[in-house]
Amino acid sequence: MRKTLVAANWKMHGSKTFAEQLLAELNSGLESGKCSAQVVICPPYPYLGLVGEIASGLALGAQNLSEQASGAFTGEVSAEMLKDFGADYVIVGHSERRSLYGETSALVAEKFAAAKASGLVPMLCVGESLEERESGKALEVVAAQIQAVVDLGLPDTWQNAVIAYEPVWAIGTGKTATPEQAQEVHRFIREQLGEAGEQVQILYGGSVKAGNAAELFAKPDIDGALVGGASLKAEEFIQICRAAD
Repeated sequence: MRKTLVAANWKMHGSKTFAEQLLAELNSGLESGKCSAQVVICPPYPYLGLVGEIASGLALGAQNLSEQASGAFTGEVSAEMLKDFGADYVIVGHSERRSLYGETSALVAEKFAAAKASGLVPMLCVGESLEERESGKALEVVAAQIQAVVDLGLPDTWQNAVIAYEPVWAIGTGKTATPEQAQEVHRFIREQLGEAGEQVQILYGGSVKAGNAAELFAKPDIDGALVGGASLKAEEFIQICRAAD
C-alpha cells in the first residue's frame, strides 16, 4: 500500500531564525506516533545543512538541481552536492521553473535523470495552465510532460520517483482543483505509468490547506501533497500532515 507523503516547498522564503523556529514546532507536532505520513522539507539551498541537522525524523529535499554533474556552471547546484548535504529528495520541473525560467520538459527530464543517477528521489511536477484546462487539453499536457521522461529510456524509470500534479492555475491563487478534478488527473497519470503506476506516489499541489487536505487525501489516487505557502505556518502544515491519518 502506498504511504502518504507530504512535502513542504518553502520556495524563496525564510531565514536561519525562521527555519529554527518552524522546525522546532514541526519536530514537536510531527514526532513519532502523531503523524503517519512521510514528511519532506524542501528549504532554499542555503538552509539545507541547517534543516538536515535539526529536522527530527523528517526527510530533506531540495527545490531544484542542475542536469550537469559538475563544471563551469556558475550558480548551479549538482545532485551530488545535494546528496553531500543529506538530501533525499529533489523537486524537478516545478511550474515556476517552467514558466519563469523557461525550463522545457526535455530539460526537466534531464534533471530527473540526474537525480536518479545520484540516488535522489525526484519529485516530478506536471500540470496545466488555466487556458490549457479550459480548452480541454489538461490531460494532453500532463501526458506530454510525463512522456518527456519516458523518452529517455531510463531503467526502472518510476522506481524511487514521485510525481506531483500541480494545476498551474491553482498555485498561490487560493483556487484549488476540486477533489474530483484532482482525482481524475491522478488516475490518468497512474494509467500512463503502466505497471509501475500502482507503486508510484502521486501528490497534489495547488493551494493545499488544512481545510481541504483530508478531502483530497481521501481520493484513491491522491497519495499526499506538495505544499507551498501553507508549509510556512507550523500549525497549518502539521494539520495537513495529520490529515493522512
